[in-house]
Amino acid sequence: MSPHSPSDQAVVARHGWAQAVLTVLTALAAMVLVAALGLWGAGAMDLPDQAFPRVVMATVVTAVGGTVELSGSAGGLADSAAGLTVIPLSVTLTGALVLGAGFLRPLRHRAVAGGRELAGWAARVAVLWLLALLAVAYAARQDFKLSLGDDTLGDLGDVFGVSPEVGFRTDVPPTLFFGLLWLAGVLILALLVSRRAPLPGRLLPFQESVRPAAHAMVVLLLAYVVLGTLVALVVAVSRGHVPETFAVILLGMPNLVWLALTIGLGATWNGRVQGPFGLPMPHVLDEVLRSDDTQALNLRTLSEHDDRIWWLLVVDAVLLLAVAFLMAARSPAHVRAWRHAVHLAVALVLTVLMICLLCRISAQYGLSVLGIGDLGGGLGGKLFLKPDLWPALALGALWGLVTGFLGALLARPVHRKGELKPAAG
Repeated sequence: MSPHSPSDQAVVARHGWAQAVLTVLTALAAMVLVAALGLWGAGAMDLPDQAFPRVVMATVVTAVGGTVELSGSAGGLADSAAGLTVIPLSVTLTGALVLGAGFLRPLRHRAVAGGRELAGWAARVAVLWLLALLAVAYAARQDFKLSLGDDTLGDLGDVFGVSPEVGFRTDVPPTLFFGLLWLAGVLILALLVSRRAPLPGRLLPFQESVRPAAHAMVVLLLAYVVLGTLVALVVAVSRGHVPETFAVILLGMPNLVWLALTIGLGATWNGRVQGPFGLPMPHVLDEVLRSDDTQALNLRTLSEHDDRIWWLLVVDAVLLLAVAFLMAARSPAHVRAWRHAVHLAVALVLTVLMICLLCRISAQYGLSVLGIGDLGGGLGGKLFLKPDLWPALALGALWGLVTGFLGALLARPVHRKGELKPAAG
């Protein structure tokens, strides 16, 4: 007798290599399309040496946690420095949604799946994902020549034959490592969020506490992205700058709205903007951070420039209560209100931690010829933004406890799984 039953063979057929290829290629194509449209809106089509496709590939690499190194050379009489750390989270989110949906599609309509089956399906996706990421990484490399301008620095460059170049290339080993970690996180989160995704039998007892909270956090994050996109579209229609606005939406909308989520909770981010760098939108961020000293970015400092910032507090409260209600309504009836509060607090702390890690920004470049033009200023600039991590996590826990408890109370009239309806008559 064959060690594999016909039903097992049918399961493998539903998520074999062909389905894995389709899943990986669809996710990669979606990420490339979003990155290309966003960079087109940002004006990257004007880059020299037909570099646009390679910049698109570099954007996809950074979207999955890969490392793109900036390099510069200016000859023996000059020094150069450059660095960039930012994740285009719109591209990241697109890839995660498409890849997660493709991973779950062959598993739908089933209650339980064996651990070996899930591991085998994930392994096929992972092998093909690494091969695709390797191809993208080798395509993401380019060098550019820069003009020193028409001032003293440019005259010195002409006299001494200084021809500065900058470029980028992918550091392949860490890109494959972090790309694989990103894939694992996406697949695990997909299994946790979906109510219809099957789990191994030994993990079924944990789904009552984990899945409703995980689903609530995904809904919260996506709701912020949708709201931010609607606001950006209204701004584009009323004030113009349509290509730039679509660039923000397609490259960095989650970067902005998830930052706003943490600020609405009361968290503080520290940053500074110097030189030609700037933050896309809203303009109030650039106004606060453009200084010679590090500035705090929070509800108080932002409200000094725009009183409407306090609406972030209201939006946070409404959306957190909504997802707390949703979490409680999706949970079994026997779960007490204080447990809902704890579940949401843990989930919100992990969500805030994820935002604090992913939304950091660091960028700088500089050029100096014979000491003229400071590497940190002059022909250069700096930009960084980082959170006060521990207070942000504490605030997330407090908000989660309060809204989780209130959401459970609001959900009590709702009939839930495991609750018996009273008999009629």
